[in-house]
Amino acid sequence: MALDSNAIISRFQDYLRINTVQPNPDYYAAAEFIKIQAQSISLKYKSIEFVLGKPLVLLEWTGSDPSLPAILLNSHVDVVAFEADKWDHPPLGAEIDEEGKIYARGTQDMKSVGMQYLEAIRKLVASGYQPRRSVYVSFVPDEEIGGADGVGKFVESGNFKSLNIGVVLDEGLPSPTESYRVFNGERIPWSLQIKAVGQPGHGSKLYDDSASENLTKSIESMMRFRASQFDMLKAGLKPDGEVVSVNMVFLKAGTPSPDGFVMNLQPSEAEAGFDIRIPPRPTDDHLVALEKRLEEEWAPVSRNMTYKLWRFDQNLSGKQLLTAKDDSNPWWGLLQNAVNEAGGKIGEPEIFPASTDSRYFRKAGLPAFGFSPISNTPSLLHDHNEVLIVSSAKYYILQESNVLTVSLFVQYLSQSEYLKGIDMYVSIIKAYTSYI
Repeated sequence: MALDSNAIISRFQDYLRINTVQPNPDYYAAAEFIKIQAQSISLKYKSIEFVLGKPLVLLEWTGSDPSLPAILLNSHVDVVAFEADKWDHPPLGAEIDEEGKIYARGTQDMKSVGMQYLEAIRKLVASGYQPRRSVYVSFVPDEEIGGADGVGKFVESGNFKSLNIGVVLDEGLPSPTESYRVFNGERIPWSLQIKAVGQPGHGSKLYDDSASENLTKSIESMMRFRASQFDMLKAGLKPDGEVVSVNMVFLKAGTPSPDGFVMNLQPSEAEAGFDIRIPPRPTDDHLVALEKRLEEEWAPVSRNMTYKLWRFDQNLSGKQLLTAKDDSNPWWGLLQNAVNEAGGKIGEPEIFPASTDSRYFRKAGLPAFGFSPISNTPSLLHDHNEVLIVSSAKYYILQESNVLTVSLFVQYLSQSEYLKGIDMYVSIIKAYTSYI
């Protein structure tokens, strides 16, 4: 049953305009909006606060056989900050340009997916479809800052365990091609801070082992390692989810002055921070080699260096870090068939290059796939001008003529990726909820 596409897009715009930007997201405004949407399609609604001020909203579409393991559709409510002056349209304006692209923080990451879940259910309810398995839709806080107070606490709660979840769908990444991307695992994050100390001195003086010199040597060593990993990626030897990424995220040194920094004083301390991502299930030898590199090259004591390392792969023994992508996991084949039946194409599962809430579900022993139905679109997560095509663009007419004939060729931009994505979820939900 067709629904009003203008109303669908308008609801998406309303959600995008709610300010859920970290570090001060208005979670209550978002929860109230989601409650109104749930009521409009007769879904059960529950708001749970594991941490005060951070409501997790859980919706339920009860199946005809609630004893069967249920489906969980997960999305996070929060979005990252932005530099408004670098955008072509206001980042919270949800404005649509002449090409049918909607500009707003969250269009790709991941307010689009959350609303597509609801619009797919709305479409199925309107058609009279009754799911056999129950469907839960979760709108969670704090994914952009690690998810510990959101899904992290959710999966450990009695609330979650009572749901009897069989499979989880969460966010993926846009695909620049016509094939959708799907993810069955993700890299493990490490956070590293290294610090160098040295004798302060006049800005003109040359001597060994200053703090800045020692830190620079470490950064150069880390950048050489980064380049070796990036070379494998660029050469196509490994996909982005299977290399070790190293990126400097802050650099701190110098003595502040009223108009900047003291220019004729070498500092006694210099510090840098790095985001490091490790492919899932690295071998012990791999980890030992990386830690040895850290101790001997990146932050050696002999160069007056210290470091702090936060490893998020601790205590994972026996946990499921990768969701099976073979016949042992029926949810994978169902996902493939559902996307194909809706007219889409889906590639082989990949390792997600960053971190999502899916890792918490996998650690709880559940199969989880990352899937955002966005194709033919560059990935602009956390970038300026985050956009998604939500309406058909203008027609372009090319006229060719010769002495004998005049022919017209009409070409138009791809149909709305947002509306196509809703149809993908309609097909997936039907496949998952009817599976016995």
